[in-house]
Amino acid sequence: MRPRAGALIGGDRGIPTPDERPGHEVRDRWVYVVTDIEVDGHWPGPNSMLSFASVAVRADGTRCGVFEAVLERLPGAAAEPGTLAWWQSQPPEAWAAARADPRPAPQVMADFVAWVATLPRPRTFAASPLAFDGPWMDHYLRRYTRYGLTQGPDEKDRLFDGPGLCLRSYAAAVLGFPAPELHASVVPPAWLGDIEHSHRAIDDAQGYAHLLVELFRRAGVRT
Repeated sequence: MRPRAGALIGGDRGIPTPDERPGHEVRDRWVYVVTDIEVDGHWPGPNSMLSFASVAVRADGTRCGVFEAVLERLPGAAAEPGTLAWWQSQPPEAWAAARADPRPAPQVMADFVAWVATLPRPRTFAASPLAFDGPWMDHYLRRYTRYGLTQGPDEKDRLFDGPGLCLRSYAAAVLGFPAPELHASVVPPAWLGDIEHSHRAIDDAQGYAHLLVELFRRAGVRT
């Protein structure tokens, strides 16, 4: 049953919790590096990633760490006009956060790799949607480090384990909701930890980390 237009997911009838599904138990020992990025265009390379933030979280909600950074634009890159126009339609605080004290991309990505390396294994990358944030992070990792989000079978030194998790796709499967229509605006605020989806990378990453833990609870995942 699809929600009425403008309705939040999990209306009056709600979605079954693990307690309502006896015997359904899956143990999850992974660390999920939930990441949100902010960019000035559509293409990694010709355009630049302005900022990103990652929240490392387990299925039970345990936080393993937080990383955030603002990056200098790539050499020779230019902002895409339509994306800049979109930024101008957002609260000015969001743009200010994406441009505050930027650091060179090679330094940021080296620091990010060092931070990820401190996290317990197994660990995997997660984003909403993975198809957008993933290619940007993969481009920057491969350009400035020896790693990628997913690596070939002959690559023994890996930063992440597994193929990564698309949070939007996972949410659609758990909730029985069409993935293309699943945006932060239709999710109950409590599922996002009551953190506004502000387009500040750290806010959005923390909100998505809360959402992932809520989805795990509703899916009956155990740790």
